Amino acid sequence: MNKKVNYLIIDDERLAREELKSLLKKEPGIELAGEASNAIEALELIRDLQPDLIFLDIQMPGMTGLDMLKKLEEIPQVIFTTAYDEYAIKAFEVDALDYLLKPIDPARLEEALKKISIQDEFETKMSGIERMRLGAKDKVFIKDGDKCWLIEMEKIRYFESEGNYVKVHFDNFRPMILRSLNALEEKLDPNLFFRANRRFIVNLNYVKAVENWFNGGLQFTLSTDEKIEVSRRQSIKFKDQFGF
Repeated sequence: MNKKVNYLIIDDERLAREELKSLLKKEPGIELAGEASNAIEALELIRDLQPDLIFLDIQMPGMTGLDMLKKLEEIPQVIFTTAYDEYAIKAFEVDALDYLLKPIDPARLEEALKKISIQDEFETKMSGIERMRLGAKDKVFIKDGDKCWLIEMEKIRYFESEGNYVKVHFDNFRPMILRSLNALEEKLDPNLFFRANRRFIVNLNYVKAVENWFNGGLQFTLSTDEKIEVSRRQSIKFKDQFGF
């Protein structure tokens, strides 16, 4: 890890929290910021302390760990710790770093912590408007379930909004990341990626044809023959930005 990682433990079982703290004391580069026994308490701590990482139980009284994440505007990296394996798919749908079953195996914990360094590279690129925007040759790490990719931005055809998630289209893959399209747009090179409408950001290198469309809008045809409508407002912006 390139920096000290501050973490929170969120679990309604005191013994489970103590066991995890004991295991984590042996790990370098990681430091306890606090702990919470329920989701309500955890929400306040996360907003106040802004931890890099949370160890999150799922089954807790009052509010589950998954429901708690939905209430956060910015979600730290998450490692789920639970006695139940039935939530694994849902956990990775929220872009969890890992999913550990209780009692926690030290070797599995160490394996999960190693993923932080890989994820940090992506998060560093994707956080902060003041940072350099992602260019064509920049690589980003994407994790969806048990599948991972490290790909160059130029290989991404377009981004598609799906509620609180964004679907990333490249090759024959369409992994989902937990991020808003607006936040993502701020990190992209505007000369490479163009916001077509509320749902789509398109890699202009994949646009093979542009034609007039309804109500003064445009329509992009991609090299894959996929068609994406450009809203009237964005069509005006496109013409101003790229017209002679």
